[in-house]
Amino acid sequence: MPITDPLKKQIAQRARLYFKVCFSCGAKNPMSATRCRKCHNSYLRLKNRTLGIKK
Repeated sequence: MPITDPLKKQIAQRARLYFKVCFSCGAKNPMSATRCRKCHNSYLRLKNRTLGIKK
């Protein structure tokens, strides 16, 4: 069932697409993080948000 309410859709996209991922352990971290919450490594990346079909 698709979400039609634009506000709810924006909240869902923020939760699913906007976070950082640790390179070493793969843990999800908030956008404001500078170090990993799990392994305390400072090597973080943004989640890949490209759209398209997986190959």
